[in-house]
Amino acid sequence: MYHRRTSVKGPSAPTQIYQQPPRLLIVHIALPSWADICSNLCEALQNFFSLACSLMGPSRMSLFSLYMVRNQHECVLPFVQVKGNFARLQACISELRMLQREGCFRPQGASLQMAVEDGLQQFKQYSRHVTTGAALTYTSLEITVLTSQPGKEVVKQLEEGLKDTDLVRVRRLQVVEITKGVLEGMDSASPVEEPSNDESSILGTDIDLQTIDNDIVSMEIFFKAWLHNSGTDQEHMHLLLPSRSYSSTSRARDNPMCLKCDLQERLLSPSLLPGTADGSLRMDDPKGDFSTLYQMASQSSASPYKLRVIKALKSSGVCESLTYGLPFILRPTSCWQLDWDELETNQQHFHALCHSLLKREWLLLAKGEPLSGGHSMREPASTFYVILPSRSPTLLVKAVATRELMLPSPFPLLPEDLPDDSLKIVESTLDSLELEPTYNPLQVWSHLYSHLSSASVKPQGRLHPSWESRALRKHPCKAGQLQMNRVRATVAPLTMTPAPGKAHKMLAASKASSEAFFQLSMEEEAEEEEYLSGP
Repeated sequence: MYHRRTSVKGPSAPTQIYQQPPRLLIVHIALPSWADICSNLCEALQNFFSLACSLMGPSRMSLFSLYMVRNQHECVLPFVQVKGNFARLQACISELRMLQREGCFRPQGASLQMAVEDGLQQFKQYSRHVTTGAALTYTSLEITVLTSQPGKEVVKQLEEGLKDTDLVRVRRLQVVEITKGVLEGMDSASPVEEPSNDESSILGTDIDLQTIDNDIVSMEIFFKAWLHNSGTDQEHMHLLLPSRSYSSTSRARDNPMCLKCDLQERLLSPSLLPGTADGSLRMDDPKGDFSTLYQMASQSSASPYKLRVIKALKSSGVCESLTYGLPFILRPTSCWQLDWDELETNQQHFHALCHSLLKREWLLLAKGEPLSGGHSMREPASTFYVILPSRSPTLLVKAVATRELMLPSPFPLLPEDLPDDSLKIVESTLDSLELEPTYNPLQVWSHLYSHLSSASVKPQGRLHPSWESRALRKHPCKAGQLQMNRVRATVAPLTMTPAPGKAHKMLAASKASSEAFFQLSMEEEAEEEEYLSGP
């Protein structure tokens, strides 16, 4: 039977807000288009992993594996932990760069299907063999196929090839078509947004289709979406507004209007990246300078964190110097535990709130409510936030200062009468500046990627003698591959073309061989990591 997943739900406890599922990336290579894609893709991957591997605090990406499909499928990198593993990922990216860019491939029709099945098999083996710590939560896998072929044809090929495959462990299967277009609108006023869902279509039951442009920035944006929280087990936050009945203040507080929201980061905190903040910040702090809002929403596993709106403010009535910390974005929740009618009504009310605030030119002042479960007799300290509407259906949330945090600032008003000479000099200086209508961060870069890359790669000397000799004894044919940091998988690949009548026996043999090779790989990797982490 065709075992399609209909609803893969995780554990009953809500997913931690910062954790993403394991990911399998399959690069579907075709000539001659690979020559146009290779450099941009490898640069985008290197830039992205320089960030993902360097981020301190809770791990945002757990496991990652890389396959490529040419004449046949090939595992470039078996599942590895992302955090702190940049050197190994960089070696895999370097291997992609060295692939031939001219000539002709003759891909077999089942190669892409086999890559998906082989990657899923490796994921199941990893989950069985590694049973400590966070690995216990690796229940589902996200698979992304990057291709330069027409996306709809690739989707149909996968649907046909995988119709008899058990995909219950696959949380999402996505085909991303890389088009020949280049990034346009670099001067636009909407920088670095997630790919729009309007540009994605869903064909069949489970396979998503999306297109991205063949340029470094577009690919970076796509990969950076992997750092966002994608958990839908529970809404992250409740935004409480006064009841529509204003006859009684107590009733308005006891029966507020509740908008169920998901919280999303707008920026990566610089303090979570080594070498990007001054020495006064504690870089070993596991939380870095996460905003109080993000900490509370991440820790509130029993129930969503609540923001209670207490009053409205004029848009011009808040001084920017009074806000602090990182900004965050609120959007209508996509929690799967809510029924469709409630999701739709909640979204409509949320959009109506954004529209009304923009029309009135209002902001909202909200107070964070303490989490339930505390037994202290003291009233807990509260954090206050301003909530700003946006032309997109989202709200921007920023922490705002209270009386206790204020320092004196006895500055007089700006004088109206200024010397003409000073005005002329300054005006002339300002006239020489180039004027831009908006700030576009896509046009401003700080060489952070190159800094993180050089800081993350350790000097590559010879391997530990005992480990190297043992590896050579076990695999003498791999002597020439040791300098490549053993990026190849040691799990036996799936058989490409099983003979009729022997499929069952070959599958059993493949499974037994895979188990043995996988166990050997785990032992050798443990020895290598023990050496690399030594003094």
